[in-house]
Amino acid sequence: MKYDSLVIGATFFLYLLAILLIGVFAYRRTHDLADYLLGGRKLGKWVTALSAGASDMSGWLLMGLPGYAYLAGLEAAWIALGLFLGTYLNWRLVARRLRCYTELAENSLTLPDYLENRFADKTHLLRILSAVFILLFFLFYTSSGLVAGGKLFNTVFGIPYHQAVIAGAAAILFYTLIGGFFAVSWTDLFQGLLMALVLVLVPVAAVIKLGGWQPARDAVMRSDPALLDFFQQTDGNTLTAVGIVSLLGWGLGYFGQPHILARFTAAASLEKLTSARRIATSWVFVSLFGALLVGLTGNGLLSQTLPEADAERIFIVLVELLFHPVIAGICLAAILAAIMSTADSQLLVSASVVTQDFYRILGKRRANQIELVWVGRIAVVGVTLIALLLAWNPQSRVLELVAYAWAGLGAAFGPTVLLSLYWRNMTGKGALAGVFVGGVTVVVWKQLTGGLFDLYELVPGFILSIVAIVLASWLDRSKKSEVVNGFDRYLSSLNSLKG
Repeated sequence: MKYDSLVIGATFFLYLLAILLIGVFAYRRTHDLADYLLGGRKLGKWVTALSAGASDMSGWLLMGLPGYAYLAGLEAAWIALGLFLGTYLNWRLVARRLRCYTELAENSLTLPDYLENRFADKTHLLRILSAVFILLFFLFYTSSGLVAGGKLFNTVFGIPYHQAVIAGAAAILFYTLIGGFFAVSWTDLFQGLLMALVLVLVPVAAVIKLGGWQPARDAVMRSDPALLDFFQQTDGNTLTAVGIVSLLGWGLGYFGQPHILARFTAAASLEKLTSARRIATSWVFVSLFGALLVGLTGNGLLSQTLPEADAERIFIVLVELLFHPVIAGICLAAILAAIMSTADSQLLVSASVVTQDFYRILGKRRANQIELVWVGRIAVVGVTLIALLLAWNPQSRVLELVAYAWAGLGAAFGPTVLLSLYWRNMTGKGALAGVFVGGVTVVVWKQLTGGLFDLYELVPGFILSIVAIVLASWLDRSKKSEVVNGFDRYLSSLNSLKG
């Protein structure tokens, strides 16, 4: 069945119109920097949960992960398992404590802001180093979304890749620019529901097309029995321990993702976070399971195997094969939703870093709230343009870009955030060492190959960051008394709150 471009185009247009209207509505509710960056800490449980999930699961959920499952089969399930466990533990271990501590720490609006206030760092070194790493890795992360958008519009409408990337960037830029956190969070709620819906609809339709679960399984087995083996790779080799740890290690990244952590700090109350955790983990389970099934059933449905370079288009190909153009348009809009829901969050965090951590601190200016909001908007434009340049190569792989950025942020900030919330003797120098060692390890490890260096760079980065924090904090024992007092006040406040 050929796409009816007019019908699908109309569906896309209506979807984009709805998103842009949300941005206009949010613009009217944005009065100061706290509104623009955190929505005034007023998010309810559904918006908090699905906004965190949707901003996490970018275009790779509907393109990168199904493409990996299409090529490697159940090997991809190890990533899904790591991500599910990481999601649950992030909500369980970090969400409530970070929401409480960021408010107590002088109402910190950004992750670098929180770290500086948590450790009373008067030198601003911790803030600046954190901001540099966030901007560096978010540029790659945002560019992955633009690459996914370019491939989407190129495949569906035949628009040249470069024009498609520009169009996608412009749409994301508009509602992020004017609406800030309100627009980003409410569009993420809508987009998260749409993503979950199509990740149930597409694999179910594929299984029905194949004649049921058993015929679908048989069809995949005929394609390649290794696709249904958790430990057997499609090239005939057995998945190694390094490979399994690398795939599961993706879950470690959650503790250090600023765009996800921002949802925790923006929740209206600790009670909202408890309910949001159940919603978010359920959403993630359904979405990851559906993405795996898309890739697996694609092997049973397609008569001709997609080349490896086109594997990330498997979701689009199945939608073309299975649905009427109206339904196809809705399903393909879900890819756009996944792309936009992450890219907008990353742009907003990048803007918050430029505004809160560079403009106010390095410039040493007493800027008013209106000025700061507009500085944030200008930063959104600047980051978008740089990410556009990184996404200009049509051969870029979505999953590879996401993997690098995810590892960098997870290793630089994950151990630092966790220990800052649980270890009373952690010091500012310990945090500085953890951020530096974690981030640099990822950058260096990525350049090395062979043997142990085939391990996903997030894992060694995370481990070495913990070691650096512990050693540096122990050597900085002169600060221990001051830190313990501040930590005890935080624990006292946390324990006094219910929910």
